[in-house]
Amino acid sequence: MERLDDLEAFLAIAEKGGQTAAARHLRRSLQSINRSLAALEQSVGVELVRRTTRHSYLTEAGRTFYDRVKPALAEINDARLEAADARSEPAGLLRIAAPVLFAPTYVLPAITAFMERHPAIEIQLKVSDRMVDLLEEGLDLAVRIRDMADSSLKARRLGDLRAVVFGSPAYFATHGRPEHPDDLIRHQCILRHAEGSGETWTFRIGGRRKAVRVHGRFGSDSAAATHAAVAGGLGIGLTPLWQIRSLVDEGAVELVLEDFEDSKIPIYAVWPSGKIPLAKTRLFVDELAARLKRERL
Repeated sequence: MERLDDLEAFLAIAEKGGQTAAARHLRRSLQSINRSLAALEQSVGVELVRRTTRHSYLTEAGRTFYDRVKPALAEINDARLEAADARSEPAGLLRIAAPVLFAPTYVLPAITAFMERHPAIEIQLKVSDRMVDLLEEGLDLAVRIRDMADSSLKARRLGDLRAVVFGSPAYFATHGRPEHPDDLIRHQCILRHAEGSGETWTFRIGGRRKAVRVHGRFGSDSAAATHAAVAGGLGIGLTPLWQIRSLVDEGAVELVLEDFEDSKIPIYAVWPSGKIPLAKTRLFVDELAARLKRERL
């Protein structure tokens, strides 16, 4: 059976371009690397690396073997880290991404509690509404508020958010309250010019989803600006309830069309599919999930 050291030597040769470079990368002697490669080729019964006086390159069998072994060895190394991590207090740096408004309201309190419980943990929080590439930006975890269509990520559902239609009492006193989504054609609607939103709002009518075209004279790419515009009486808005909870509680805005609300928006924690999340990642996701269950979302 192949030793892990032999497999690691083969992968290093393939990725670094030769035995000498592989030896430097793994901090092993050149003789040790050559012995590992010879033992591996003897074990599988085929030449994996073609050696010349100046270069080494993978044979066709070597390329096929590399493609199969690399992810398997990555899983083994991740499993080693996970087992070692489970034996000790979580420590080290945890890099998290979360949406702009959601991060300070819900993610940061979870971070505060988590860091108080685990003093050896450091956290970097990236706040952005764009779809960050976790691998490219070196992130361990991201919080996303949307349906998951990206199969390259592992995900855990943390909760759900209501999307509501709302307006100010002053606007409704002047223009009336819509009783049905189709009534919106007669109203000024505040448009959010951002990814996945705009001039079409979705409702649940008679058990079926229906997209309703809306229009309005004011729009913005800022959620805070659109909320302020609605509260100021410029028109009717559509937004996740948690973003305007304080305005509702203060009576600055009122909800309408509640019987026609679309399905709730899921909240996910996501991480790269090729990695086993370390204990610190799993523990933080547990912390965030528990806190969101207690919130009025």
